[in-house]
Amino acid sequence: MYNIGVIMKEMKEYTIPFTGLKLGEHHFDFEITNTFFAYFEYDEFNDAQVKLDVLLNKKTTLLEFTLNFSGTVNVNCDVTNEPYDQQINGDYHFVVKFGEVYNDENEDILILPHGAHEVNIQQYIYESIVLAVPAKRVHPGVEDGSLKSEILDKLEELTPDGSEDSENSETDPRWDNLKKLLTDK
Repeated sequence: MYNIGVIMKEMKEYTIPFTGLKLGEHHFDFEITNTFFAYFEYDEFNDAQVKLDVLLNKKTTLLEFTLNFSGTVNVNCDVTNEPYDQQINGDYHFVVKFGEVYNDENEDILILPHGAHEVNIQQYIYESIVLAVPAKRVHPGVEDGSLKSEILDKLEELTPDGSEDSENSETDPRWDNLKKLLTDK
């Protein structure tokens, strides 16, 4: 995590004031849309509809946060470039402690200076959701064969046949001799 406050202005709606809260659990609900990701100049999502539940457990010397999210992000398939809705869900836990200076070098511990009265969680939300998307994004229609697209047709057309019985397939005689070595055991 890096200090997002230095790089860009904090989004106030994701700043949680904790000084007036009693000890114990507190819930905050957010709707994360593509506007949130546009703020980070992240353009991998065509659209986003994610529900986020933030649980803040305030203790005497620290704050425990649990981000729990679920929803869909519309992304382009890595195979066909067709857009589709990718289901995502997950959770992320981190702790806020207090010290002399701001420190976010540890991804699970945020240190705020003594006297701080609020914490901005936008960076944690952003990273949690982006990392929940699979590295390889494949349209469900590609996996089950129901998607019809020009790209898939072209890929199938360009795929080598692989049949060795066809009359047009000529092999190098040296390969035939090597294949005999495998079968002459």
